Amino acid sequence: MLEWLGYAASLIILISLLMSSIIKLRFINLFGSILFAIYGFMIGSIPVAVMNIGIVVINLFYLYKIYGSKEYFQLLQVDSNSKYLKAFTEFYKTDLEKFFNKSDFSIGADSFGLYILRDMIPAGIFIARKIDDKTLHVELDYAVAAYRDFKLGNYLYETKKSFFTDLGYELMTATAYNAEHAVYLQKMGFIKSEDQLFKKILV
Repeated sequence: MLEWLGYAASLIILISLLMSSIIKLRFINLFGSILFAIYGFMIGSIPVAVMNIGIVVINLFYLYKIYGSKEYFQLLQVDSNSKYLKAFTEFYKTDLEKFFNKSDFSIGADSFGLYILRDMIPAGIFIARKIDDKTLHVELDYAVAAYRDFKLGNYLYETKKSFFTDLGYELMTATAYNAEHAVYLQKMGFIKSEDQLFKKILV
């Protein structure tokens, strides 16, 4: 049983290193390190136990920094001829196609885009198309993998909700192209309707 505990701890730590999200990496690695520390004590290997206790402390420290420290967020409008938008969507093409079934996005007369900055890093991009004077359809709401901890979405849809209501919008709609995206939309307050669209009332 002790041997299997060691294998399980090793496997969990290995899995953590496959995570593109820093948040997931820290949490999974934390769990694996706790198991490895227990394993070290149980087999009488103090160096193994102490080293993994150190890793547990390091993971807790960085998780505290992520969740406890004050971060800076800002919305920055995307120009219709933005070269950065083209470069961004080209770089993340594969991931965009996974979530949105396309990677070619542009800003037209009936749409607008926003960069979502996190500590001045462009961590996400939002593009919405005007359906009517009170309704927006979300064409793109994408966060770079390392920043997928829902903070960008909460900032956009809750903290800065007034950005949209001040423009007169009362409803947002969105389409989910996979289960992971559907879960995200629901966490952001969107509700799936009979026409398969996800809808969020802003007022």
